[in-house]
Amino acid sequence: MSATPAVSVNHLTKVFKGHLGKGAFRAVHDVSFTVEAGEVYGLIGPNGSGKSTTMKAILGLLNATEGDTSIFGIPSTEVASRRSVGFLPENPYFYKHLTGRETLHFYGKLCGMSGDQLKSRAEEMLALTGRLGLAQALIHEPQLLVLDEPTAGVDPSGSRIIRDLIIEFRTRGITVLVTSHLLEQMQEVCDRVGIMAHGRMVREGRLDELIAVENQTELVLENASPDLLAKIDALVKAEGGGTRLLRSGHPRTTLERLFIEATTEPKKP
Repeated sequence: MSATPAVSVNHLTKVFKGHLGKGAFRAVHDVSFTVEAGEVYGLIGPNGSGKSTTMKAILGLLNATEGDTSIFGIPSTEVASRRSVGFLPENPYFYKHLTGRETLHFYGKLCGMSGDQLKSRAEEMLALTGRLGLAQALIHEPQLLVLDEPTAGVDPSGSRIIRDLIIEFRTRGITVLVTSHLLEQMQEVCDRVGIMAHGRMVREGRLDELIAVENQTELVLENASPDLLAKIDALVKAEGGGTRLLRSGHPRTTLERLFIEATTEPKKP
């Protein structure tokens, strides 16, 4: 794994100037996180949480009001930072007069590819993904793949295929930064997640640590003798319950429950 993070966001703040009588709006406030090379990072949050603004700043589509972002150590404000990035927006647009292969050849040429290299790469990506949007994002062999709601408008079968593709990308050493409203699938593919709400990062870290229920413990026993099980059962019953112990460590909640807990403001008394 590279020592240089694939994505670095340092104290990012974005304020949009007011217009038509409206005051300035702070979309992102002092957000910091990193995406390590080779991992799948999920950035999630409700509508208006600031995650889309954060992703646009990372891609150099918006200038930060304060703080900075970089891709593999290159500031997002520099065009060179985008050379190693493949981007699939939520609603990609393709020229209707071009076939799928012609579209890939077009994007490949924009990235400086040509000849047999471009043709073979286009065929490989179409065979791998079966989806034009993903194929064009991968045509130039990016180190970082940014997916904004890749399952939007896709049926459950297609969503499962995209999940499997994200896992495949990781095995190929491609870093993936993804947003999605399908939290169950995010839980299946992400190494780390950041949860945003009201323009701030409210939870961030390794997924397995975030969804651990810290005030509970469970045990898993394999090939336990009847005598040992009897002793454990007796101990459990002595404590006032008859529970079969199956796992050792912290039980897991779900990413969906963690998301709701982290983004829901407590009711005022």
